[in-house]
Amino acid sequence: MNIFKRIFRIGQAEIHAVVDKMEDPIKMTEQGIREMKEDLEQSLEAYAKVKALAIRTQNNCEKKKEEANEFENKAILLLQKAQKGELTTEKAEGLAKEALLLKKQLLIEAGELEKQAVIHQSSADELHKNVDILKFNISKWESELSTLKARVKVSNAAKMVNKQLANIDSNSTISMLERMKEKVEEDEALAKAHGEIATSNKSKIDEINENLGGSNSVNNELEELKRKLNGDAEI
Repeated sequence: MNIFKRIFRIGQAEIHAVVDKMEDPIKMTEQGIREMKEDLEQSLEAYAKVKALAIRTQNNCEKKKEEANEFENKAILLLQKAQKGELTTEKAEGLAKEALLLKKQLLIEAGELEKQAVIHQSSADELHKNVDILKFNISKWESELSTLKARVKVSNAAKMVNKQLANIDSNSTISMLERMKEKVEEDEALAKAHGEIATSNKSKIDEINENLGGSNSVNNELEELKRKLNGDAEI
């Protein structure tokens, strides 16, 4: 018993492996449904043929019965003619017997045809039942396939988003952004330091110039103006 279970599990594993290797399970399922629809068309054609055979057989049966009734009526007419003296009794009864034998043969044939008609009708009913089951299953599988297609689209979208998120982590994008942020902050700090150094240097230069005589220059200009004024006054 355990051997059979193990074999069954191996078979399941092989089936799953085949399914996993499918390039496009949806397309293969669609192909399977198309093939089932072709089978359905063939089944419908077979059902129509068997149904028509059952109808023809039943019609032939009814026709045989009608012919049998006609021969019975002919036998009655022959006997009536004998009673009227239109035919001799011997001839009328002989022909009537022939008519009744034909009637009997026709009824036997009608009985056989009726049995065949019943068999054909039973086969037609079985085919019709199977056709209905196949129609129902195809409709159900098409509906399930449509649902699965929608689920696959959602799954693929989710997989794509998750893959992108995974790639962000694997590519260290966040770490790269952090390094860029640190670099920008370093550059900003360095620029600020250079600015402060430049300002400090400028202040020192001004201080040096002032101490070296920047104010004497103004005094010299003042003395020059005074000399000009005195010169103008003497003239």
